[in-house]
Amino acid sequence: MRPMAVVIASDLRKDVAGAPLLRGVSFKLERRDRMTIAGRNGAGKTTLLRMLAGESSIDGGELVFEKHAKVALHDQRPPRERDLTLREYVLSGAAELIALERELADLEQAMADGAMDDATFDAYARAQSRLEAAGGYTWREDAMATIRGLGFGEDDLDRRLDTFSGGELTRGSLARALVARPDLLLLDEPTNHLDIASLEWLEQQLVQMDTAIVLVAHDRWFLEAVGTAVLEIEAGRGRFFAGPWHTWRQEQAARELALGRAIDRQRKAIARIERFVERFRAKATKARQVQSRLKALDRMERIERDPRDDRELAFSFKRPERSGRVVFELTGARLEVPGRVLVEDGELWLERGEHVTLVGANGAGKSTLVKALAGERPLDGGRLSVGHNVRIGVLAQHAESLDETGTVVQACQRATGLTENKARALLGRFLFSGEEADKPVAGLSGGERQRLSLAILVESGANVLILDEPTNHLDIESREALEDALSEFPGSLLLVSHDRALLDAVGTRTIAVEDGTLRSYQGGWADYLAHRRAREEAEQAARAAARRAANGGGAKAAAKADERPKPSKNQAKRQAQLEREIERAEAELKAIEDELSDPSAWASPSAAERAAQRHSAAKQRVAELMAEWEAVAGG
Repeated sequence: MRPMAVVIASDLRKDVAGAPLLRGVSFKLERRDRMTIAGRNGAGKTTLLRMLAGESSIDGGELVFEKHAKVALHDQRPPRERDLTLREYVLSGAAELIALERELADLEQAMADGAMDDATFDAYARAQSRLEAAGGYTWREDAMATIRGLGFGEDDLDRRLDTFSGGELTRGSLARALVARPDLLLLDEPTNHLDIASLEWLEQQLVQMDTAIVLVAHDRWFLEAVGTAVLEIEAGRGRFFAGPWHTWRQEQAARELALGRAIDRQRKAIARIERFVERFRAKATKARQVQSRLKALDRMERIERDPRDDRELAFSFKRPERSGRVVFELTGARLEVPGRVLVEDGELWLERGEHVTLVGANGAGKSTLVKALAGERPLDGGRLSVGHNVRIGVLAQHAESLDETGTVVQACQRATGLTENKARALLGRFLFSGEEADKPVAGLSGGERQRLSLAILVESGANVLILDEPTNHLDIESREALEDALSEFPGSLLLVSHDRALLDAVGTRTIAVEDGTLRSYQGGWADYLAHRRAREEAEQAARAAARRAANGGGAKAAAKADERPKPSKNQAKRQAQLEREIERAEAELKAIEDELSDPSAWASPSAAERAAQRHSAAKQRVAELMAEWEAVAGG
């Protein structure tokens, strides 16, 4: 028996201000279907979500929902009520469960007061059955796990909403939608304001939910991990594609190529007809043929791209001047904010031409670190050396460096020193053409501010780029244009981003802010993930071994320990630290050996040389740590 569809959309249409926005949008979703909506900014993606949620009218077509289907929408609008605590707000998403709990409590009280009739027992059984079907008695614990998974701590639960930032409120709204356990879950940019740990948690949750999901997001890694189907909106038309996101992109690229060829063929055919008409228009003997061709031109349906879908961000960085071999060298670094040390005894280096990515949880200190490297704040300890002929270009997370006065073109001129014509030419490559270049900077959207900041950065001629969340507010096409430009940039790059597709495409080395220090890993995001998983597995194995030893060999170990003098407190501390470092080093060595078992690691002489160097360095690191541990343990 086929599962029942949660929602069926047939030929949906929507007009805005009398103009068509959506036409011919059709799809069917069952439970565990997860459809991503693809389309440029302004294509109508958010409008479609609100149509599905019943918040926006439908101007044509039909929407049919499963009987009693519950729909929940999460978008970027902040909660209306601000006098609730976070706990109250998130749990209010499950109003039906709260009502069921109240009904059960009332029935239990009635039975305690002596109501033992069949009607009361039946009502209690029905309420109990509905509660179990809707999530059971553990739903509150599950809700608390959701709040923690999205990055909130225990101290946040009883804070009022009016004490949270806009980004925190957005995460709270997402938690509320997830806790509702709807039949149809609608998510508009759910990845905004999440760190990578929360993104990974959310991916797992969505894949496991017995729910139909429709989502809009610009995070390509997230779309690939979660999506099972794609609804493409182009030129107002909907096209449904059953399959993962990367397969749709391949199909879209092939279609674009075919469309381009069809347009070229048609243009050539039109040109041939027009040449014939022009050549023989005055000849009476050709009059009938001329008229026939003119009618053919009139009847011909022109193949064209919609102008709204044809604008693309495309740029590249100028080849910069050569810097010294070492760009940055950070030793013994200490970074702190009021009440907390972010980094202690941190070490970091960046060499000419290296593309290094910086990762870590929200609040770990990434933005503070890049501000220190850019000279925008002092270190709280340690030393920073900057190399010869280093010219730094910075793109801040919220485009804070933009001058708010005047228009886009004026701001560009002030920042770059270009003439007005050259500034307009530059801005045109960043989608500020014509009147858009005369917009006031103060009124720009987040995406427009980011594009203006990128234009200024490209013209700066910097040979070292420090980018803090450069993909904020950018659509997928703009993110891919940025990815292409950064991949080809010959200078040095330090990139902070939650966009894992960008991290993986651009990074050649990863620096992680972990446990208050800085750790360096060879390779991009996928390589770092492999290192991290190997380390987690090694730590789990070590904990299991310690438990086995404690259960089975405790007495023997204790007797052996009594035979030699006890280490000093400093020795014991260093020994424990070395044991943790050995576990990590062995895990990294294992990850490299697993990677090197793939023949592609030895595909060329240069690749083979790099592979051998990495393996040798990892083995040497384990040997050095073991030697130091033996010296300390030996007393």
